[in-house]
Amino acid sequence: MPGNKDSADAILIFGGDGTVHRHLPDLVRLQLPILVVPCGSGNDFARALGLRRTQDALAAWKRFTSNGSNVRAIDLGVITALSEASREHYFCCVGGVGLDAEVARRANQLPRWLRAHGGYALSLLPAVFQFAAVQMKISYNETPAQAKRTILAAFANTPTYGGGMKIAPDAKLDDGKLDLCIIRDINPFKLFCLFPTIYSGKHLRMPQVEYRQTTRLRIETEQPLDVYADGEYVCKTPIEASVAPGALRVITP
Repeated sequence: MPGNKDSADAILIFGGDGTVHRHLPDLVRLQLPILVVPCGSGNDFARALGLRRTQDALAAWKRFTSNGSNVRAIDLGVITALSEASREHYFCCVGGVGLDAEVARRANQLPRWLRAHGGYALSLLPAVFQFAAVQMKISYNETPAQAKRTILAAFANTPTYGGGMKIAPDAKLDDGKLDLCIIRDINPFKLFCLFPTIYSGKHLRMPQVEYRQTTRLRIETEQPLDVYADGEYVCKTPIEASVAPGALRVITP
């Protein structure tokens, strides 16, 4: 990672969502165009940019070096850890509290090659039948928070996470909003049946699922819970999540 933006024209990142996540503070500071070459265990950020294969990244790079016309500014999400003197953490894809954070924790313990080949789905099965709903107070769009038993709350800057699960079908990288998906209390068998529908976005039809768009939200829990974003541990609740509009410059196909 270059320390001086005058020493480079662009930054290339070879990896997945976790690799991008770890470098976000420097990327925002440098404000250089970045090109993500998708070769990680999860490539949802690259997918949202239209970079599904290494060949897509190569084509984007050739266009950039030719005329530089394929650079766009996109939003990032920001998680503010209220228990850590309001420390801020950037994320590029999706943040979450509850079941998806537990699944991410389990997936991170798998060998890298297994994470890249369905690790999230493999970690989901045992978590579904062991994770119990918790009381969460979620406020957004000036709606007063009410504590409700909740399985997960995911707030998204991109449509997918977990290697292609379409948790937030309407999410866009440049709309200045986060898409909030909440799954309330549901029995384990119904929950197990629900998760395959997330790959197509059909989970939004279920009555236990709430879906909203907002510029800011707040999540509080009775006991501190892990917060994950881009597949990486970030902090514990309580948190606020917001948007940093146009915070990152990216090279696209």
